[in-house]
Amino acid sequence: MTWLTWRQFRTQAATLYLAVAAVAVVVLVTGPRLHDLAKSGANLFDNLTKSDQALFFAGVILVAAAPAIIGAFWGAPLVARELEHGTHRLVWNQSVTRTRWLATKLGLTTLGAAAAVGLLTWAVTWWSSPLDGTLSQSRGNLPGRLTPVSFAMRGLVPVGYAVFAVVLGATLGIILRRSLPAMAITLAVFAFVQVAVPLWVRPHLIAPATVTLTFSEKALDSISGSPSGGPDRIELNTANHGDWILTNRTVNAAGQATALPAWLGDCLPGPRQPAPSTPTTQQAPDITACLDRLNAEGYRQRIVYQPVDRFWPLQFAETGLFLVMSGLLGGLCFWWTRKRLS
Repeated sequence: MTWLTWRQFRTQAATLYLAVAAVAVVVLVTGPRLHDLAKSGANLFDNLTKSDQALFFAGVILVAAAPAIIGAFWGAPLVARELEHGTHRLVWNQSVTRTRWLATKLGLTTLGAAAAVGLLTWAVTWWSSPLDGTLSQSRGNLPGRLTPVSFAMRGLVPVGYAVFAVVLGATLGIILRRSLPAMAITLAVFAFVQVAVPLWVRPHLIAPATVTLTFSEKALDSISGSPSGGPDRIELNTANHGDWILTNRTVNAAGQATALPAWLGDCLPGPRQPAPSTPTTQQAPDITACLDRLNAEGYRQRIVYQPVDRFWPLQFAETGLFLVMSGLLGGLCFWWTRKRLS
């Protein structure tokens, strides 16, 4: 049974591992320069080329797409293809039981997918490690590794996603008994999961931290305007720019969420104007004075966030979550194979 499964699986496995090897070559050629630049103490962001930034986001996209593609093209046809052609009956009429047949196919495929995605993620994580969260002197930056843009494309989580995608595809293939519908639904469900988890699940895997800050120019990140022209929202940062900010709300002296005061629009400096042709003694408003007035009137900024040092605890928690879901889907696969297939 193992030999037969390998014969059916070897072409897809060879293609995937060749792609991983190609990524490894790119990583080995381009990565050492970035690590050396980071160790030199120079401002890394301002020394990045367009190719470096393109490779950074290409790595994010590649690791995000790999589990979905593997789930659709490996997991979904794994059993559905056998059911479509009736070849499962030939195996079941031999000495191989249904349980052993499914366990061998699902086990080898899942192991191969987890190993390939693990190698791919390790290479991309190592290459990207100097760049994650890099800031420039003008406050330009690349996303940190705890942000939704990068978190699921670093560390252990992609391996959990790959296992889940394969088992999800196999489950849908067994239930639908058709490869193409199972592949399409696998892609749709997995895409939904990749959007839903960072929005509704990941922030609560570990209880987030909360801090209430006074306003200062040092902590100020941005002030956004409303359609009417006045300030609508103000955002501060925590002490560590690598923290994942979940909510950034202004509260009043009673601790209740509130809108910014109307006077703030007149207090803040406006857009830069061309230099006047004649000297003027009028001075632009001082942003520090505006922030001090907010503090004096009892306004504060309440920030709910996940600290950057929780990266690995969140990685383990989310990986464990997907392995548990994979186990439940796997149990459904075996039950359906024994009880519902003929």
